[in-house]
Amino acid sequence: MSLMEIDEREKPRLPDVPAGFVWGTATAAYQIEGGAAEDGRGPSIWDTFTRVPGAIADGSSGDVACDHYHRWAEDVDLLAELGADAYRFSISWSRVLPTGSGAVNQAGLDFYRRLTDRLAERGIRPFVTLYHWDLPQALEERGGWRSRDTAERFAEYAGVVADALGDRVHDWITLNEPYCSSITGYAEGRHAPGTREGHGALAAVHHLLLGHGLATRVLRERRPDARVGITLNLSPAVPASGDEADLAAAARQDLLVNRQFTDPVLAGAYPAGLTELYDGVTDFGFRRDGDLEIISAPLDFLGVNYYYRIHVADAPFAEPDPARRSAYDIGVRTFKPDGVPVTDLGWPIEPEGLRATLTGLADRFPALPPIYVTENGRAELAPGPVPDPERIDFVAGHLAAVRAAMDAGVDVRGYFYWSLIDNFEWARGYGPRFGLVHIDYATGTRTPKESFHWLRAELRSRRTG
Repeated sequence: MSLMEIDEREKPRLPDVPAGFVWGTATAAYQIEGGAAEDGRGPSIWDTFTRVPGAIADGSSGDVACDHYHRWAEDVDLLAELGADAYRFSISWSRVLPTGSGAVNQAGLDFYRRLTDRLAERGIRPFVTLYHWDLPQALEERGGWRSRDTAERFAEYAGVVADALGDRVHDWITLNEPYCSSITGYAEGRHAPGTREGHGALAAVHHLLLGHGLATRVLRERRPDARVGITLNLSPAVPASGDEADLAAAARQDLLVNRQFTDPVLAGAYPAGLTELYDGVTDFGFRRDGDLEIISAPLDFLGVNYYYRIHVADAPFAEPDPARRSAYDIGVRTFKPDGVPVTDLGWPIEPEGLRATLTGLADRFPALPPIYVTENGRAELAPGPVPDPERIDFVAGHLAAVRAAMDAGVDVRGYFYWSLIDNFEWARGYGPRFGLVHIDYATGTRTPKESFHWLRAELRSRRTG
């Protein structure tokens, strides 16, 4: 039986949501574009990192990726066929400013103008992310996000893009997952630039958030009608037991992943406990008076990326000397809980964590702006375009959790599935496939999966029912 012949009535249904709820999908520039050395694009830290032996699981890179740089019109047509209201994509900073600052590469801007024009023709609303981890290599060589100068260059870049695209883009996301850009890249070393630092990684946290605030100011100055947000990846920390040590470990995990980002952005303060956690690691000398006021500029919306809860237990610090500790080393051990289903990547499948994330934000921040779930998805490791009923169940279950949060009073305005198409999955290479559309990387052929057909049918039924 073909995918088109499968009885849609046998599948789960999407929950009812208010009119105007935005249904979309998401991608990122380095993961799909390719064209790495074309039309004046400069190298990013990911171009450099993928050349490090052993850095990428399959030894691959984003040099070609999904060839979206040449097949962008086909991909927009897939969005239209799906029935998506919106498309969240990112701009390659080094395609626009090859060295991160200075001369503008008009060919790079023209690519994004063509893309946004095509989206407009298809009636698809663009949500543009300015930074999805691909820092120009030239700026990394000058200190990267450890340096305050990078935050200032980011604001200049935001202005260039706003001037070029602001007549057709109204929804802007400054940063995607600053946790990954700072901690995963500068402390854990698993992502570009691949270092394991303490002070430097925490400086990167602060300067990323400062860059967000500075860019927000520039976007609103250049485009008064701009709607500006930031996307944070949030994962509730679940203690292994009720023991005091495990509870404390969960609190530290919450500081590391969630609160050192949510609290400055949404409350204008770094959370209690962060200074003590990193005592001896840094003196936080990179913070300046007035920074938190810039960082906490009111948002038009908050993007939330959710994939799984993190289950933790107390563990000794891997490096007992604070001066030598990475910012990632906070004395916790993560584990997979018994009895909880997991994805092919071993990630726990717990939709309840998404509901708890959304309601927890509303409980802690009374002035919480409207929320979009800007990423949520499931990968499989099967290379072919096989049926993917598990993905259908995953999406339906997590959207039920979103509906539950809305019923509890959380203002959620939309949901973006990660991702539209299979793509380069960072340090894991091309093995994991998150897409609604299968990519044959040898030929570039796009093949919609069962989940694509299911979601298309669900969206059509809402518009015609």
